[in-house]
Formats: sequence, structure tokens, C-alpha cells
Amino acid sequence: MKEIKNIVRSRAQESSSAVEKLYITMRHLFNRGFYKPMGVSGETLREALLSLRPEIYGTIAEEKVELSGLLYVIERLPIGIEECRFINLTSDEGYSKSHFKAIVPPKRRRNCYRIDDEQMNIEITRGRSDIYDILTHLTFIFIESHKIKDRILIDESGEVTRDWQKLEQAVLQNKKLTLVEKEKTISHTANILGRTFAEVLDIYDAFGTADKPDRFLHVIYWLGNLALQELIDNSKRIITFSPILRERLGHHIHGEIWATNIKEVLKENQLLGRPIHVISANMHSVMNSVFATHVLKTKFKDQSDFFIYEELSKSGAHDLRNKVEDFAKQYGMISLPDSSGTNIDVQIFDTAKIDFKKSAFPKAKLDETKPVIIVMDYAFGEQAYETIDELLKPFQETKDNKILLNVVSVSIMGKAGILQGGKGDIMIPSAHINEGTGDNYTFENELTKEMLEGNDIAVFEGPMVTVLGTSLQNKDLLKFFHESTWGVIGLEMEGAYYQKAIQSASKIRKSINPDVKVRYAYYASDNPLETGSTLASGGLGTTGVKPTYLITIKILEQIFNIK
Repeated sequence: MKEIKNIVRSRAQESSSAVEKLYITMRHLFNRGFYKPMGVSGETLREALLSLRPEIYGTIAEEKVELSGLLYVIERLPIGIEECRFINLTSDEGYSKSHFKAIVPPKRRRNCYRIDDEQMNIEITRGRSDIYDILTHLTFIFIESHKIKDRILIDESGEVTRDWQKLEQAVLQNKKLTLVEKEKTISHTANILGRTFAEVLDIYDAFGTADKPDRFLHVIYWLGNLALQELIDNSKRIITFSPILRERLGHHIHGEIWATNIKEVLKENQLLGRPIHVISANMHSVMNSVFATHVLKTKFKDQSDFFIYEELSKSGAHDLRNKVEDFAKQYGMISLPDSSGTNIDVQIFDTAKIDFKKSAFPKAKLDETKPVIIVMDYAFGEQAYETIDELLKPFQETKDNKILLNVVSVSIMGKAGILQGGKGDIMIPSAHINEGTGDNYTFENELTKEMLEGNDIAVFEGPMVTVLGTSLQNKDLLKFFHESTWGVIGLEMEGAYYQKAIQSASKIRKSINPDVKVRYAYYASDNPLETGSTLASGGLGTTGVKPTYLITIKILEQIFNIK
């Protein structure tokens, strides 16, 4: 038993070292300004990722090509990036004012621009975590591309297999394949990937888009093709970081603009002097929790509140959502779509204008000061510090006049990985451990396990680890965090950064109430300790609806003084 524990600890230490190496190397390459991912300069990144073997990247360390991990990554990178030899990470440098059309990945809010056949620009406006995320994903797909190259090359002169010739023929004809052509090409592609025909067929359509149903073949071909060119022509892929990005990163430029916009709107609506509750959540749960059941009660007569929330979450429910939003705007909600580059939209609720008899909280007890609720969309990693830090600073009304915000509470809810339990379960953190640093944050959470129990959803309470990236986690490291004296119950990317900003504003800068209340709660999007339950295994569907609204309602009950 002792030997097994030592092996697990040794693997966890190896993984921890690999994460640290990735983090340090990415910062070094960023400061350097450019590197070749499959050259000498990218070797440390590749070795560290292969040593770490993150769960989300599945068979990265094996000869066969990883399909689920590839899909996960491709959905978070711009369409067409597999064709590009030059990838340039930039700040917001004015491309939105050009003829270039923004390409937004399906699962990540970032603007990307295809400059020409060989170059893709990716805008970084959400801080270092965005860079770590992109570089990790690119390292993964480049490693996979060289696996493809190794399986299609017959000799060093560049002669390739018949399977590759058939795939190339199918892709370059640039037309939709018939069922027969598609299945013939899948057969050849499966040989190239070291996968079965059935495995490829199962994932094929998930890569497709409306105008490119056969995109899977296109992605595989171009990954392999660029890897071939690297070997035969020495045409290395290059990742560069623009001088403006390197100059701006870490200076809170976008966060400051974002926070100032919010304070200007508060001033315009004479809300600056009122008690303020900040909630980091999505752009629907607070609005729906307050207004949806009243607005839609005739349409969904005798149905439960959670049934209505599920209906609102369905992809075809635009009209229902618009109906709730229009009603909310009549009763005190101000919508503030982002224009700062943070990609964080905001809603402001003036509770003085809410008719609580026409809400889901008729028992709300608010004194005459009537609080204001600021709901901000999810931040990404380190961006959480930038945005909350700027939001909690005083409002500089004039050169000589600063107005301190009366922030009463900050509530953080969202998705996270769970280390005990499964998808849809709830986690209540008691502390945040910041992975890769010595920073640990304890706090008194106003939400407790007991408050959320009894709703047919498992609830866990304990420390949570704030990770550098969800795609950098593996079982050995997470098992150590969970089973050792740390007793970690889950992992997420923003908690420690939020708490760092809150503690800085309340305890050091004294810009907000030192007794500001904090609430943290997460619902589980995946369990990376269970094979087949990582983020690469697919979304939550409606499983996340009930925990999302349970958490939202408990936060609102505290703000509205409902016992």
C-alpha cells in the first residue's frame, strides 16, 4: 500500500513539475516574441505536455491520433487555423475596422482574423490565461499533426501512402462528398489515424459545419500536410506575439475601460450612491429567476419553475427569452453589451424599479436604500482579477473627486470540474488554492452546503483549486489534490483571482467595505477523474439548468433578505 501511495505521489510530483514548466516556458516564449512549435524553441512545451498527458487530450502520448481531444481543441480555435503556417497573437489593434471578417470559435469568445492563405491573427483581450489556453491547444494539434505525418510518410524523400493520396484527392476537389465517396475516404483516413472506421464515423459529423459538412477530412489533411512541409521543405510553423500585445498585457487596459463604462452608466442613472451587489454569472439566470415565472405563467400553467427555466435554455426559445428580457427592461434592468474588448456583457438591476409582486420573490424585504445588482458574464482565468479589481476601484468623477462604491457583496457562480460526484452536482468552496503558486485564499462563504441540500442534487463543501487551464489537468495531480490533506473537491480557473481582487480592495486599498460578503458556488461540468467524463466528452445539456438556478435563487434570497 505504501509503495502504491509513493508511486501516485511521484506521478503527481512529475505532473506538477510539468505544469510549472509549461507555465514558465509559455511566459518565456511570450517575452521572446516568437517561436517555432515543432522546432527547438517549442521542444520544452511539447515535452512538458507529453509528460503531463492531460486527461482532456486523451491518447496524446500514444501513436494513434486523439479524436475527442482534437474536436475539443478545434471548437476553441478559429475555423481555418489548421491551414495556417503563421499564427500571430495580437492585442485589439483595429482589425474590427478593416475589411477582415471576424472569425469567432464556436466554444471561445475571441475574435480571429484570416489575413491571407498562410496567416491567422488571434486577438488576446482576456489576459494571460487566454494565451496559455491557445498555446496549449496549438501544441496539442501540432503534436497530433506530426503523428499523421509519421503514418503517411513512406520515406524521407516525401513519398506518401495510398491512403494519404486518396484523402488528398477527396479534400482538394472542394465539393460535398456523396455517401459512397465519404465512406471510402473515411476508410483511408481511419488507417492514417490508427483508428477504426466506426470511431471516425462516430465523431465525423461533430466537426462539420453547415457549409463544410466534411470538415473533419479537411482538418486531418491540412494538419498532416503542414507537418509534411515542415519535414520536406523545412517550412516551419511559427507563432508570434505582436509588440502591442507584449506591451499591453498585464496593464488592465480592457478591464479599466469595461469597469469605467459600468460606473458611467450607474452615474447616468443616479445609482452610484446605492448599495451594490456584484454577481458573476451568465446573462440569463438572474433575469429569469426574478421575472420568468411571472412573464410565462400563462403559457406554462401548472408547470414548475425549473420546467420553465429548462424551456428557456433550449436553443429555439429566442421568442420566450426576448419576452422575459423586454419585461425585465421595463422593471429596472439595464443591458450593457460589452464594447471594451473583454467579451464580458453586463446587466444592471435597479431593485427600486422591480415590482416584487410581479416577480418570483414577493417576500423580498428591502429597506429604503434599495440595492443595485450588477451581473457580469463569466471572466476567463486571470481576467477575473483584472475586471473585479478595476470594478471595485473608486469612480473618478472629476480630477479631484473620487466616489467610493458601496459594494455590499460579491457572488461568484459558474461551472467547474468536480473530483467527487458527477455532472450537475454542486460545490461550495471554503478556500481557493492557486495552482503553481504559493497563494491560498480562505474566506467566509455566505453560501453553505445545508442551504442547497434536499433538491435531488449532491452538494459538496471544501477547498477548490484554481488551475492555470482546465486542459492542463491529469488524474495523478488531481487525485493528489483530492486524496491528500488538501482535500480538494473541485477545480476551476477564476476563484483565486476573484478573491485576490476582493481582498486587495477590502483589506488593503480600503476602497470597499472591509466586511464585504462573498458567496461562491459552482456546478459540475465534468469529472476529470472519471474516464469518459472530461470536458471533451461533451456538454451538460439541460443537466446544468437546475443547479444553475438553485445557486442563483439562493444568492438572490440573501440579497432580498428572504429567510
